[in-house]
Amino acid sequence: MASEPTTVTITGGGGQIGYALMFRIAAGDMLGADRPVRLRLLEIPQGMRAAEGAALELQDCAFPLLREVEVTDDPLTAFNGTRIALLVGSRPRSAGMERGDLLAANAGIFGPQGRAIGAVADEDVRVVVVGNPANTNALIAAASAAPDVPAERFTALTRLDHNRAVGQLAEFLEVGAEAIADVAIWGNHSATQFPDVSHATLRHGPEGRMPLLDALAERLGGREAATAWLDDVFIPRVAKRGAEIIEVRGSSSVASAANAAIDHVRDEQLGTPRRSWTSAAVVSRGEYGVPEGIVCSFPVRSRGKGYEVVEGLDLDDRARARLEASVAELVAERDAVTALGAL
Repeated sequence: MASEPTTVTITGGGGQIGYALMFRIAAGDMLGADRPVRLRLLEIPQGMRAAEGAALELQDCAFPLLREVEVTDDPLTAFNGTRIALLVGSRPRSAGMERGDLLAANAGIFGPQGRAIGAVADEDVRVVVVGNPANTNALIAAASAAPDVPAERFTALTRLDHNRAVGQLAEFLEVGAEAIADVAIWGNHSATQFPDVSHATLRHGPEGRMPLLDALAERLGGREAATAWLDDVFIPRVAKRGAEIIEVRGSSSVASAANAAIDHVRDEQLGTPRRSWTSAAVVSRGEYGVPEGIVCSFPVRSRGKGYEVVEGLDLDDRARARLEASVAELVAERDAVTALGAL
């Protein structure tokens, strides 16, 4: 077991997603059973008591990997020496709130957090933004941390969308989720996202794999019917799954969001399975024609040293149109926060 603990900071530590995250991190689900951790929970003053209560529960669990828990409302304290930061806390959109007001409110959160990360975090810090609008919040935090932290250290969570897509395909095809590989989420973590199965495969027999589109065509009676199901049922349901959960559950996704954040960091830190990929929103370097600098979801791989975009995949006209629509939304968000002075 490594002797020096890894400092992990969770913002919004008194909230529901933070609560769902911290126990699994302390148990080793995110970084492995041989990597001790030090947890820092950042909260606003009115959330401190909830975070302090969670810290007491962590102590009561007596996790062998957990070395320390600190609760604070000071970003400089929270991010001091941080190796992994999960930026969960954000300003949700309330009834009647204009989109510009939402972006401005979150700029007031993620700008100062980015500056604190740039000032005091570990020199190899990795940051994943969970709080929505996640892609643009990551853009704001990365710009605020510059030049001390390279922009590529900041990512945003689309693993939840990826997992939702895999789960729905597995249910429809009546297989386990592990039978499906290489789904991709392109674009924004919003209703414009594009869950893409054109390169995905399904385990077929003891050793082989088959194109997932062929499996859908077999189930639905042809390729045309499969495409119609993807466009009319699958893609809208993945994109709007969060709203569906709110309607059914009465509140937003919690455990699934925390699970996706753990998956995201684990694969970024420990590596993705060989010859396979997952999805994450990363800073574009111009891949697939996406404007440089925006935080866009792509299919990605990791060898344990950060995510890299999987390049060279063919996108047909249908896929290209969906990607461009989502990218246009990201560009509009970037322009809006630029006008606010957040970039």
